[in-house]
Amino acid sequence: MKHMRNWVAAAFTATLLSSTAPAFADFWSDAAKDLQGVTIRGISESTPPSNYVKDVLAPAFSKATGIKVEFEGTSWDQMYDKAIKDMEANTGIYDFVYIEQDIIYSYLSRKFLVDLTEFLDKNPSLKAPSFDISHFTSFIDNFKGDNGDLFGVPMEAFIKVYLYRKDLFSDPKVQADFKAKYGRDLAPAKDHAEYTQIAEFFTDYGKSNDLQLWGTTVQAASGHPASVYEFVESILPTYGIYNWGIDPKTYVASVDKGGKMNSDTAKKALAWWIGNLAYAPPESTSSTWDEVAATFAAGRAAQGLVYGENAAWIATNPEKSTVVGKVGVALPPVEPGVMEEAESGAGYIGYYDGGAFGIPHSSKNKEAAVLFLEYIGQDEVQADWALAGSRITHTATYDDPKIIEQDKKVDGYYTLMRDKGKLFRGAPPYPFHNQAREAMAPFIYQAITGELQAGEALDKAAAAVDAELKNLGYQK
Repeated sequence: MKHMRNWVAAAFTATLLSSTAPAFADFWSDAAKDLQGVTIRGISESTPPSNYVKDVLAPAFSKATGIKVEFEGTSWDQMYDKAIKDMEANTGIYDFVYIEQDIIYSYLSRKFLVDLTEFLDKNPSLKAPSFDISHFTSFIDNFKGDNGDLFGVPMEAFIKVYLYRKDLFSDPKVQADFKAKYGRDLAPAKDHAEYTQIAEFFTDYGKSNDLQLWGTTVQAASGHPASVYEFVESILPTYGIYNWGIDPKTYVASVDKGGKMNSDTAKKALAWWIGNLAYAPPESTSSTWDEVAATFAAGRAAQGLVYGENAAWIATNPEKSTVVGKVGVALPPVEPGVMEEAESGAGYIGYYDGGAFGIPHSSKNKEAAVLFLEYIGQDEVQADWALAGSRITHTATYDDPKIIEQDKKVDGYYTLMRDKGKLFRGAPPYPFHNQAREAMAPFIYQAITGELQAGEALDKAAAAVDAELKNLGYQK
């Protein structure tokens, strides 16, 4: 029966996106009968999952309801800046905004968002029969308030994984040369020392064979928050430093106050990460998450930590990627004991990323916007969306035949996310997320450029974070 349901769901999706009479047409047309011609405007970062919303789901929703959707896809920086300014000024430019997992706590503390649970309870005629929050993965819990009410409908969720060049790792001559040099078999790195060896080896391999190939990617844009995020969300956890090194109870960062941001272990982590720049392509100090994905897709790195939303297109789209059929997927390298902490729930090994769409209180078209959020939250639209953006927000999507087939082409990425997703975690629930990030950022940038050594950079970063949190009233 499960396979029959999956077949029906797949057929249903095709009907939904191509037919002039979409699924649940009676509900959508009835619910929107007083909203014909209304235009809702939303903003999101221009990513594969968001582009699918703009190009496929928004037009399908308009066909079903008569509600027009203007979807603005822009840079990460502009998305945040425009959305926050709109909500602060209460101007109502946007009717739905992208809420990344790590910023939701700040938005909730500032009461920016409509309580969707409450809104639908008060407007039962807008409650879609095909929208059921119990069908979502546990990632949806990130977008609930203290009372359990929902404030955002997840539109993407993915883990940041270790990608490697499977063709290079399996090449007999490469394997022999690696073993001759390091005395061990070439395989995806289990710890940081192994990762560095692999990075060194393939950088030398690229030079000796006159190839544009380096040993690793590094998301180290010196002047962009992406570098801070890679360090605190992807690197520190693999060394056993969680929650950015900020104590989640006392909100202190410095070791002398009880924090871990400038601990010896954290300094070792930063030195290792910065050290990888010696084995990374020259664009790495200008690379955000987008450029890292492009670098790997261009065949310029043998391994790297890459956001999972890019895994599918890198592995399967020959129009955008030169490494189709050559991509391996693995868990990030970790220090001894870290994996055991993650498996017990005491720690985590990397970042579970993603976001949702929420409705600002300043929206002038809340009824139309809530219908749109329900529309994209249906089971029936999820599989094709996952194919396009490597994102999964509904449990049933893992069992869809389309996803099972693509999973084979992306070296089991979806299976890894389903089975090992529990080892990853989103950002800590800090309302001061942006302020803490900005306080530490200048010193991470100076470490990247070599102006500061790792230890000095983190001493200064921890002191700056403590000063900021004290100023905000989080420390006595």
